[in-house]
Amino acid sequence: MQFDLLASIEMTVCAAIAISTLSIGFGENGLARVRIAGWLSAWFALVTIMASTGLLTYPHGLGTPGLGVAVAAPIIGLVATVLISPSLRQRLQSIPLPTLIGVNAIRILGVTFLILYGVGRLPFPFAPVAGWGDILAGVTAVPVAWFAYKLETSARPVVWIWNTFGLLDLVAAIGLGVISAPGPTQLIFAEPGTTIMTTLPWLIIPAFLVPLLASTHLAVFYRLINRQRR
Repeated sequence: MQFDLLASIEMTVCAAIAISTLSIGFGENGLARVRIAGWLSAWFALVTIMASTGLLTYPHGLGTPGLGVAVAAPIIGLVATVLISPSLRQRLQSIPLPTLIGVNAIRILGVTFLILYGVGRLPFPFAPVAGWGDILAGVTAVPVAWFAYKLETSARPVVWIWNTFGLLDLVAAIGLGVISAPGPTQLIFAEPGTTIMTTLPWLIIPAFLVPLLASTHLAVFYRLINRQRR
C-alpha cells in the first residue's frame, strides 16, 4: 500500500508536468493555457474516478473493451481537436519540436513496471517489455530533444528513429496489457494478469499518460512530415 501511495504521487507529478508543458506549448496566451490545462485536468480527474469505482475492472466492470475505449478515444479526440481548431493547428506548427520530444522524459516511470513485476504483481512479458521500453524512451528523450534543438535538420533521422520506437513501445505495451488481462481478449494466461492496471492509481498510465504521450509522438510525426514537404 505504501508503494501504491508513492506511485500515486509519482504519476500525479508526471501528469502535472505533461499538462503544464503541453498547455504552455499549445496555449497562445494565458487564458488559452488555463483552458487547455483545465480540460486536461478534468480528463485526469475522470480517469481517477473510473479507477476508484472499478468501472473498467473485469468481471464486474467493462473490462478490456472499456479499457480499449479509454485509451483510443482520447487519442482520437486530441488529434481531431487540434486538426479542427485553426489556433491549435497553428500552435502545433510553432511549438518547439524539442518540447514535444522532451516531455516524454517522464516515461522513466517505467521502472514502476519492473518493480511490480519483481514483487509478483504484474506478469511476463507485459511488465518487462513495457518497463524497459518506457525507460529507454524516457532516458533518451532529453538527448534527442537536445539534438533536435541544436542540430535541427541533421538530427532528423535520429528523431525519426526515436519517435518510431517510442510510439511502437506504447502500442506494444497496450497490446500486451490487453491480451494479458482476464476477459474475452486474454491470450496470455500468465499470473497474476494485468487487472491492477484498471485500478487506482495504475489506470492513470494507460488511460491518461499513454494517450497523451502517444499524441505527442503523432505530433512529432506531423511536424517531421510537414517540414519534409516544405
